[in-house]
Amino acid sequence: MRKGILYGSGLLILLFSLFSAEACSDKKTIKEDSVTIDTGKTDSTSADTLETLLSEQPMPKAADELFDDFFFNFSANKKLQRKRISFPLPVYENGKVVKTITKSNWKIDNFFMRQDFYTLIFDNVKQMKVVKDTTINHVVVEKIYLKNKSVKQYLFNRIHGEWKLTSLNIHPMGQNSNASFLHFYQRFTTDSAFQMRSIHDPLYFVGPDPDNDFSNTSGTLLPEQWPSFAPGLPHALIYNIIYGQKYTESNQKIFVIRGIANGLETELTFKRLGKTWKLMKLSM
Repeated sequence: MRKGILYGSGLLILLFSLFSAEACSDKKTIKEDSVTIDTGKTDSTSADTLETLLSEQPMPKAADELFDDFFFNFSANKKLQRKRISFPLPVYENGKVVKTITKSNWKIDNFFMRQDFYTLIFDNVKQMKVVKDTTINHVVVEKIYLKNKSVKQYLFNRIHGEWKLTSLNIHPMGQNSNASFLHFYQRFTTDSAFQMRSIHDPLYFVGPDPDNDFSNTSGTLLPEQWPSFAPGLPHALIYNIIYGQKYTESNQKIFVIRGIANGLETELTFKRLGKTWKLMKLSM
């Protein structure tokens, strides 16, 4: 689904100027993500340029109003990142502090800034509105490692008007609030036969109208048509941001692939029918 998403106009303009040369067609192929991308070891001229530009000027005070505005700055600006971490930073496993990280031992984390998209998981459309809520004071950024089935959570709190990373929490994927869906998604993206069996018949489709750049068209697809419309799906590492939404053992999950600079968005709506998850709707 095409959406002009503005997470801070000034930052968006900067991002757009850096990444516009890499923008591709409406049906964008998602780059293979990996722990290499996650740890920031992959060279990226655009990310390095963005980091340089953001490091040369202080983050606008207004960026603390909306978490996404802050987080883009936090991810790209290493000076700001160290400043906005409560050191020594406690690391929890199974509810217990297993270590603390000092400022000198902290390794800069660029999160998803070295790729051109990130992912989100919601129970319903109403939850998606919380992204723009400026009243929230607690946000959790999740790195979900699908291959080794673990989740690393970064807990942020707004303290005296400023967002700060206050702790890390590591736990098995099976303990995550989206565990059932995450186990399904991992197989959905790595087992092609299982993926085809998981497409609902019919599959509802919403996408750009080829005859009008400013509108969408909708219809249904047969499962056998799925390969022709399927977007590239990250299958090693995905992200989720919990902006205060309360997950439940919901029978619906909306998996969102959101472009950082190009305003493109893909939504895949899954529903659990009995004990089986099915892809019900694709919006591009």
